[in-house]
Amino acid sequence: MQTTFTDEQLKIPAIARSNEILRSCVHCGFCTATCPTYQVLGDELDSPRGRIYLIKDMLENDRPADAKTVKHIDRCLSCLACMTTCPSGVHYMHLVDHARAHIEKTYKRPVFERILRWTLAKVIPNPMLFRVALLGAKIGRPFAFLVPDARLKAMLEMAPKKIPPVSRNDDPQVFPAQGERKKRVALMTGCAQKALNTDINDATIRLLTRLGCDVVVAKGMGCCGALVHHMGKEDESHSAAANNIRAWIAEDAIDKLDAIVINTSGCGTTVKDYGHMFRNDAMAEDAAKVSDLAMDVSELLMQLDLPEGADREMRVAYHAACSLQHGQQIKTYPKDLLKRAGFEIVEPADSHLCCGSAGTYNLMQPEISGQLKARKIKTLEAKEPDIIAAGNIGCMMQIGGGTKVPVVHTVQLLDWATGGPKPEM
Repeated sequence: MQTTFTDEQLKIPAIARSNEILRSCVHCGFCTATCPTYQVLGDELDSPRGRIYLIKDMLENDRPADAKTVKHIDRCLSCLACMTTCPSGVHYMHLVDHARAHIEKTYKRPVFERILRWTLAKVIPNPMLFRVALLGAKIGRPFAFLVPDARLKAMLEMAPKKIPPVSRNDDPQVFPAQGERKKRVALMTGCAQKALNTDINDATIRLLTRLGCDVVVAKGMGCCGALVHHMGKEDESHSAAANNIRAWIAEDAIDKLDAIVINTSGCGTTVKDYGHMFRNDAMAEDAAKVSDLAMDVSELLMQLDLPEGADREMRVAYHAACSLQHGQQIKTYPKDLLKRAGFEIVEPADSHLCCGSAGTYNLMQPEISGQLKARKIKTLEAKEPDIIAAGNIGCMMQIGGGTKVPVVHTVQLLDWATGGPKPEM
């Protein structure tokens, strides 16, 4: 794609990066075949190719975002299926992130929308505030039919039936390896996950220590910054990321870390991009080191000696989170591990398509999200599974809210198969 940025514009690192991405696009349209919003809406401007044209026009002309551009960028899930499909290697993630930052700086949203986005940005990354909000939503859910706004209704319906008690395993500490220590790893405990499902981190700690890892929960670590990053709030996302970088670098200085293990793939995609986010910052070297150390839990488990399990006579439908299969290009590891542990693995049709969760997307775009959710659940249930496994808390909540089939994290099944408790089903 030909671009016409000026020399002055290209001196800005974000513009230079977007120019590089835009020039790699050849307009082929392969991305439209795997874009969930294009499949649902059928509008070229709701495809990656269409959004790229809108972003190019906005950035090249250095103009404030307009309502039309904002509407179509907001409808993007950032599922990154387009990046998996693209034969030209267009790095759509960095481009749409830049567009969202530009929108946040130049476009004034309606008052109610600004309040909603501000509330989500403040509440969800804070586990205690999020717990209070979930309790309020749980109380208000029976009255959801009285709420006229679909986004508020979606927020009420998000609350789980059971809000787990706080897990002290999420406090800063070290869990020593059982037997010989093979690795020392830092566990990212997340933010929303600590309020929604504490069993995931508990199972991860049990599993990793059982397989010979010292597991460190670093002091000062918090939200990865993904939620506000995808809202275009760069200052807030970089502040959250900087806190994590400092916390993990400090732990590495105490005793070398072999990995930073992440069991929420949406967080993992962002942490692995810290090196890019801070490439022009004084923290660039430390950020790059953190990105290099970052691993999805399935990547780490492939390096450990997970014992083979007997046939458990349980059919598991594996849901591939977009942030794992597209964002991190991890496609087979979770399935390989589950098969090794003795589970029968089945996959739904169109497994590359998003479930519609996508961070806060299911709250801000409930209609489109609901259609994607219904499609995903239909294809999963068609496999008649005993249980559904996924590697991302957002997907688990989204799918679990529409099916009676139990939904658990991959590590919960692997923990159970190697001596841990059976997950709630």
